[in-house]
This record gives sequence, C-alpha cells and structure tokens, in this order.
Amino acid sequence: MLPKKSKFSFDGTFSMARFALTKKASIYNRDMYKSHIRILLLLLLSLSAAPLTFGQGSADGDPALGEKLFKNNCAQCHAYDDAVVVGPGLKGIEERRDYQWLKEWIQNPAAVIASGDDYAVELYEKYNKTQMTAFQSFGDAEISGILAYVKQANEAAPVAADGGAGTAAAATADSGSSSVFNIVLIALLVIMGLVLVALLAVLNLLSQITKADGGEIDTRGFGERISGGLKNVFQNATVRNAIVVLFLLFGAKATFDGLYSIGVHQGYAPTQPIPFSHKLHAGDMEINCAYCHTGVYKGKQAGIPSASICMNCHNTIKQGSPNIQKIYTALETDQPIEWVRVHNLPDLAYFNHSQHTAVAGLDCENCHGEIPQMEVVEQRHSLTMGWCIDCHRQTDVNAKGNAYYDALLEAHNSASSENMKVEDIGGLECARCHY
Repeated sequence: MLPKKSKFSFDGTFSMARFALTKKASIYNRDMYKSHIRILLLLLLSLSAAPLTFGQGSADGDPALGEKLFKNNCAQCHAYDDAVVVGPGLKGIEERRDYQWLKEWIQNPAAVIASGDDYAVELYEKYNKTQMTAFQSFGDAEISGILAYVKQANEAAPVAADGGAGTAAAATADSGSSSVFNIVLIALLVIMGLVLVALLAVLNLLSQITKADGGEIDTRGFGERISGGLKNVFQNATVRNAIVVLFLLFGAKATFDGLYSIGVHQGYAPTQPIPFSHKLHAGDMEINCAYCHTGVYKGKQAGIPSASICMNCHNTIKQGSPNIQKIYTALETDQPIEWVRVHNLPDLAYFNHSQHTAVAGLDCENCHGEIPQMEVVEQRHSLTMGWCIDCHRQTDVNAKGNAYYDALLEAHNSASSENMKVEDIGGLECARCHY
C-alpha cells in the first residue's frame, strides 16, 4: 500500500523511493550500486591520468621541442621546406603520409622498407638507397614536436622574409599551440570533476535511501553531504589502492626515464675559457677541421688545438682583443688553454677517428652535427651504443681502392645483392668496441 503522502514533492518522491526498496532489496541494490560507482570512480581516476601518460599526437606537438630535435638530428639530411639536402624536404609531410606511418618510419625505417611499403621503397630507390637513421628512442612527444616545428617553420617563413617578423610569428604560433592544449586539458579536468561530483551525489542519495529505510533521515545540506561523500571515497580501500598503484606507476616511469638518461649528454654545450666561434672559423672562413684538430684523419683522437696553432693566425689578426690576449698569456706562462671537452665517450668504449674519417670516408658532421653553423659547439647526437649500432647497420662499407676488403667484398657480392654494410664485417661484435 502506497504512503498517504502522495503530493508531488521531494519528500513525496523520497518516500516512494523508500517504499520501493524492501529491507532485502535495499541491501542488495545498495551494494550493487556502490560497486558500480566504485568502478566508475576508478575509471575516472584512470582517465584523469591519461593526458599525463599518453602521447599528444601530431596536432598537439611542441614546436620548441621539435625545433631542438630537428636541428640536432634531422637538419643534416632534411630541410623543413621543399629543399633537398640528403633526403627530401619535409614541407607538407603530414599531407603525404599519416601520423602512424611517419611514426613507424622515424622509429625503424629499415622495417618499413623491408615490409614492401611502396612509398618507402620509392624513397629508398630515389635517394641513392641511402637509408635514414632510426630514432627508436623518439616517442609521440618527440615526433609530434618535430612535425609541429616543420609546419610552423613553413608557415612563418614568408613572414620572416619581410623585415624579420618570422621570429615573432614563430613565438606566437608556439604559445598558441601550447595555450590550446592547456585549455583542452583544463576543460577535460573540469568535466571529470563534474562527473565526480555527480557520482558522489548519486552515492549520497543511495545512502540516504538506505538510512531512510531504517528510519534515519539525514538532514544535512547538499554541500555537507558532498564533503562527507568525498571523505567516504578517500576512506574507501579500493580508491586508496588505486591512488597508490597510480603513484607507483608514475614513480616507476620517472625512475626508468632517469636511468636511461644516465651518461647521455645530448645538448651539452659548456662555456669555454675563450669564446671560439666554429661558425666563423669552420663556416665563414672554411678552415678545415684537421687544421686545428690535427689527429682527426690519422689518429685515434682528433686532438685539442694548442695555443701555438691559434697563433699561426692571431699573431697578426685581432692582437688587441682581450680574448686573444688570453692566448698570448698561455704562451708566455707556458700553461695550456683549458678547453672543456664536449664529446665524451666512456672509457669502456673504443673509438678511432681515423678509422671513420680516413678509411670509411665519413664527414665530421655525421657524428658532430653541422659544426660550421654552430656559434657554440654542443653535442648534437646521443652517442649511445644503440645510436652507433644503428649507424653500423645502415652504413655501406667504403671498399673502393682498398685491397684489404677485396676478398670480403667478393665473398659478400657472391652471397648477396645488397651493398656490404659495416655489420657484415664485424661491426656489431662486442669486442670491436669493448676489449
């Protein structure tokens, strides 16, 4: 029999809901609804952590990060516009290929070519079978950043030609992209907060129905009930366990990221005792690297130039410069200039400059980046073991005019139609670099 109070009101509706729940049904439904709400709360916590752990995708890349990565890793082979350097220009690259294809190509181009992809094979054949370096350490953030920088650089290029406004346009585009992402992220968090409040309200209502069935009615206001519901949520063992698990996952990720970065000094650009512009000397003046680094073509070490080498020119050029006077002081006191080494390999790794420059015929830029364009030299590549191994897998052996390789080259040509790589002559053996 229905309650006597049938007038439509909150109390009347509340009474009908209370009547609908018998003592047995109320216990069952209460537990079932609370179980469902706990699952929704856990899902909500997972969704709130998702923007922090997953890649943003190509549309939300950071152009500032992309510019640094592009100049450090890509500029020696690619231009951001239509110009062809070693490989094709990157203007409009996202229109030619989708993001997933670009990601697979950047991380492992050899696998994409081996899969028989028509576009990849066409690129490989068109550009003299020069295979791009694999960047397996690049994730969504790095790849999206590079694509964002390429797009931004092409949009800003025409403006930069009219009076140098390109820098301002690039900065505006950078801040605009970051602002849009921040707005979207804040909006998602607000929506999640509202959903959380709604779930807490439902949970509170169910608790009210259960208490009413036992004769107890909560007269607290809505705000008090919400704060009480929040307290109950964080006192819930399931929620606490979920928060602890998320904290441990974030901590583990941060720990492994830190461990992988130990010993990697990419981007290192120390201040030297005398400001030396490689852009002026190696770029504008076109002084060969071997003039200062005398061992680069004939020794294990490239060598650090002595003060006497500097004096070959500066005994007559800019003698009154305060920085040049430091060279004079070094000679007069018989004290070497304490240049700070930029590229450091661990003692456990063997590397011979002459083997790579004189025998293999590699340019200094292959490992050191575009030195002639650097005002201050910095380490452009990671120089990790994986980076070196990728190079050995992709680089053709320069066997022309070298009788040492004649027998190896003949044996390789008889067994394979591909060019002989460094890995085919023991370039991946541990003892080659560690002994």
